Amino acid sequence: MSGRVYLDWNATAPLRPEARAAMIEGLDLVGNPSSVHAEGRAARAAVERAREAVLETLGAAASDLVFTSGATEGAALALAGRDLLSAPIEHEAVLAWTRPELGVARDGTVTPPEPGRATLQLANSETGIVQSLPAGLAVSDITQGVGRIPYAHDWAGIGMAFLSGHKIGGPKGAGALLLPRGAQPDALLRGGGQESGRRAGTENVPAILGLAAALRAALADLSAGIWARVEELRNILEGALEAASPDTILVGRGSRRLPNTVLALTPGWKGETQVMAMDLAGYAVSSGSACSSGKVRTSPGLRAMGFSEADAACALRISLGPDTTEDDVLRFADAWAAARRRQRSRAA
Repeated sequence: MSGRVYLDWNATAPLRPEARAAMIEGLDLVGNPSSVHAEGRAARAAVERAREAVLETLGAAASDLVFTSGATEGAALALAGRDLLSAPIEHEAVLAWTRPELGVARDGTVTPPEPGRATLQLANSETGIVQSLPAGLAVSDITQGVGRIPYAHDWAGIGMAFLSGHKIGGPKGAGALLLPRGAQPDALLRGGGQESGRRAGTENVPAILGLAAALRAALADLSAGIWARVEELRNILEGALEAASPDTILVGRGSRRLPNTVLALTPGWKGETQVMAMDLAGYAVSSGSACSSGKVRTSPGLRAMGFSEADAACALRISLGPDTTEDDVLRFADAWAAARRRQRSRAA
């Protein structure tokens, strides 16, 4: 739709041209990677080049890598059958397999007393708050942080970590799980023995190549300082929102956050109402995690941080990306301020 502005990068990032080109290359590889003929060997070689590229880009030379359909499958493969603790701020894909008994500080941070028995996300998709991952942590969801803040897996000393490609401009339905060399988690998909017996099923060659290309491009952007410019735009936006509505709470401000994420909580103005108003004005934003869309409930993460249920229901997430411009954020702030004035007049 022409004239629209996309400000929901934490839900999914637009496909990068590098990923698109790599996927087209993969579509032209006719062979099955498990076949021994020349066409099969060519497909296998492409998959293994992508595997090495992902390991190198993530600083995971000492690790193995399993290609998955995304972070949800990666979480299941890493967590199934293990008795691990988590915090309520984690993604639902993690909460489904863990006991959310770890406390959350008011600033959104979590400190696992026994890292080897815990899972902890690198960054939160709603608030953008970044965690300090302790060495020896059992599992980490690095989906929102990779490509936006520095991360080197071997240096971090994490047991397992998983991610999704579409958060960094790769294809939807592609992901990766990092695990210690030689580790053999219980396979959820069994059959052909692909991915060293860890994940059966013919490899999705185009998606795998797109994931690797997107990850390389994302890390190049990070090294070039692209996300530092995005952070400047985030700060401009927050200043404009605060000026328009002084009672709006900017969740996570003062904490270490992703450079692109704003979570604005405006008491008395429901998040889903704001989303609809901004959508009509031409802006794509959200009221929380896209994986919870359609569910009328408040964020368990915000509740764990100490916000009331009523206030937590009034959160609006705006997430920027490398394509976002200063004009985009200023026009959004003006449209949001106008909607806020209308909402106040109706409430008066």
